Amino acid sequence: FPFRLFPLREYGMNRSAYPLTSQEIEAFRRSEQVMERFVRAYELMLRFYGIILVNKKTGELKRAENWAERFDNLDSFSHNNLRITRILKCLGEMGYEDYQAHLVKFFLTETLVEKKLPNVTRSALDYFLFTIRSKEKRRELVHYAWQHFKPRDSFVWGPRDKLLKYK
Repeated sequence: FPFRLFPLREYGMNRSAYPLTSQEIEAFRRSEQVMERFVRAYELMLRFYGIILVNKKTGELKRAENWAERFDNLDSFSHNNLRITRILKCLGEMGYEDYQAHLVKFFLTETLVEKKLPNVTRSALDYFLFTIRSKEKRRELVHYAWQHFKPRDSFVWGPRDKLLKYK
C-alpha cells in the first residue's frame, strides 16, 4: 500500500494512503531503526526548507547556508505549509515533542521576529502552533508569538488577560 514519509492517524491529500493505527505507531516507536530513519527523513525535509537540525537530543534548529534560496521557495508555494503541518503532527505522534516545539519556534521567529517568510505567518499561527501536544510548551509558544506580533491588540491566538499574566 502507498507509503507516507510522515504518516499520521488521519487521511491526508493522498486518499489512497491509509492512516496509521495506534498499534503501528507504537511499533514504529519501539524500533530503533525506524526512529533513526524517521529522524533522517526529518533532516532531509529540513534541509529542503533551508534549516539544519543542530542537536538531535534537543531538536534545536538553525538556518542552513542556503536558507535565503530555500526560504524564497518556502514562502512562494503555500503547499509547503501543509507538509510542515503534517511533519509537525507526525513529530508529536512519534514522540518528538521537543522537535515540534523547536520547529514551531523557528517559524515564529522567522516570521514574526526576522520578518522573513511573510506568506508562512498565518500558517505558523493558525496551524503550526496548535500541533504542539504539550500544553505548557504550546502556552510558551503562544506567549512568544504574542510578544512579537504587531499590532499586539490584533493578536487572536490567546486570551489577552492570560497572556499579560503569563510567566
